[in-house]
Amino acid sequence: MTTQEQLNQWYELAQQLRIDSIRATTVAGSGHPTSSMSPADLMAVLLSNYLHYDFDNPHNSNNDRFVISKGHAAPLLYSMYKAAGAITDEELLSLRKIGSRLEGHPTPVVPWVDVATGSLGQGLPVGVGLALAGKYLDQLPYNVWVLLGDSETAEGSVWEAFDHAAHYTLDNLIAIIDVNRLGQRGQTELGWNTQAYANRARAFGWQAIEIDGHDLIEIDQALSAAVSINDRPTVIIARTKKGKGVASLEDLGGWHGKALKSDAEKQAIAELGGERHITIQVRQPETQAQPATIATAQPLQLPNYEKGAEIATRRAYGDALKALGAAQPQVVALDAEVSNSTYAEDFAEAYPERYFEMYIAEQQMVAAAVGLQVRDYKPFASSFAAFLTRAYDFIRMAAVSRANIKLVGSHAGVSIGEDGASQMGLEDLAAFRAVWSSTVLYPSDANQTAKLVEQMSDRNGIVYLRTTRASTPVIYGADEAFPIGGSKVLRISGQDEATVIGAGITLHEALKAYDRLKNEGITVRVIDAYSVKPIDVQTLHQAAHDTEGNLVVVEDHWPEGGLGAAVLDAFAGTDGISSYDGPQLQVIKLAVRDLPGSGTPEQLLHAAKIDADAIVAAVKAQVRQPVGSGAITSGGRNAITSSAQ
Repeated sequence: MTTQEQLNQWYELAQQLRIDSIRATTVAGSGHPTSSMSPADLMAVLLSNYLHYDFDNPHNSNNDRFVISKGHAAPLLYSMYKAAGAITDEELLSLRKIGSRLEGHPTPVVPWVDVATGSLGQGLPVGVGLALAGKYLDQLPYNVWVLLGDSETAEGSVWEAFDHAAHYTLDNLIAIIDVNRLGQRGQTELGWNTQAYANRARAFGWQAIEIDGHDLIEIDQALSAAVSINDRPTVIIARTKKGKGVASLEDLGGWHGKALKSDAEKQAIAELGGERHITIQVRQPETQAQPATIATAQPLQLPNYEKGAEIATRRAYGDALKALGAAQPQVVALDAEVSNSTYAEDFAEAYPERYFEMYIAEQQMVAAAVGLQVRDYKPFASSFAAFLTRAYDFIRMAAVSRANIKLVGSHAGVSIGEDGASQMGLEDLAAFRAVWSSTVLYPSDANQTAKLVEQMSDRNGIVYLRTTRASTPVIYGADEAFPIGGSKVLRISGQDEATVIGAGITLHEALKAYDRLKNEGITVRVIDAYSVKPIDVQTLHQAAHDTEGNLVVVEDHWPEGGLGAAVLDAFAGTDGISSYDGPQLQVIKLAVRDLPGSGTPEQLLHAAKIDADAIVAAVKAQVRQPVGSGAITSGGRNAITSSAQ
């Protein structure tokens, strides 16, 4: 039974959380105080009695996990850290200042923040990943708590999370929806209709509890019930008031994202009962067990493929992932219901306890991978390259989270053939190159794919592997190395007149073109730029120097942002300084420029002018014309010029 003393303690702590949210945002001159004030009562009870967390050891495997999905309420989160004794009042007041780790929305530069939030609709999907880790991999009794705003429940990703949490019976996942009625520009879709939220949640198979989010007894009872449920996830739907406790702010529109001025701050603090500096002892995890041992590591035995064999790189990805699973028990796999095409099914059959089917929910798939990597697992998530675009915001935020995830996109480019443009990933290289600190890989044969998959496992950041649908010849021996950031020069001589740069499917077209050109007395250098980011700058510079600046880049991708752009960037330099000191560049970019339709791979490569025919024509245009007659040129020894074919 809740005592009056407990109620008083919770009340005082809740008021402190509100006051500190106001104080921090007023000093910063920006932020979201009213959004932080509405769930303060909920967080006071959670922090005091239900969250089990060792703030001195945020990596403790037994800690509960807490995700504040409504990341704009960061002042509340930081005020909780102050109340837990994790940060000082001085640091709290550094909110939003340059150099402070207390950013406007939470990021993992703060050791108690697992993932970055602020792009709404992502916290609960990530919570699903954390809960999957806890229930199925760690097999530890910690709970995953997620605080959502009511506005963000309009995001489809939230309901992907509701669906998958119920499917996987994640009874260790507890969501709290702060239903404060007001969004950024006015009332939310459902306002205070908590029953509508509850009905939706129950339809997905959740336990739903409706409460007054300012009634401390109801909050306590709801949290107690939530941790007692052992057959389904729980959502607490709490009716609250934005700006609670201050008459000039409470339940009034127009205050979202606005800090109080000094006079209004003083009045609000007085109305809330004055500053407090309470420090509470957050409960430690009840157990100190180690995560379950999933499997015993075996020596890595990557698949080997005979030269000349016809093997799709997507097939090699599945083989290599399965081999990696035996060698590294921390490797887990996820797929979006295309595992028979990506060949992630091989891993699923070998290690079903480490495979999570995400069905056709790419946002949830990427979010689950982010949650799993928080617990030091190594998630590989795969789908068609085209469909990963649905999860691009999750990928972008994964980078902000400093997450280490491995993403694989198959069926890229027009070379997939008859399925048509809706299935062709033609934007993926540009999209992934644009992600902060990402790695982008595009293998051309099976042995190369296997070696790159091995390196992906220990590579930090967002690592993307592009695979090809069609079977392609194995051109490398199984003993060759393919370091990330490198390339392979497959054809080279002292008489090379141009350099042809390809990757994946277009490398094979480049090799065909080489043979045809050689028969006509033209020798070219051929480079396999399998590491698109980081790209091998030194090898590209040397090739440009040796071949009079004549470069032909060919890619099964739109011309914007892909391999051709990566090659040009290698010559652009940084801070106004280029390290290239060679002949003026004459660059031809062969890429997909018209919207493709259906056809055979050969027909589509030819129609897009990225096949051997197009490469032969481009090289001839370069080496048999004077500078300026067939390419766009500009002055200067090191100028970069380009021509679109």
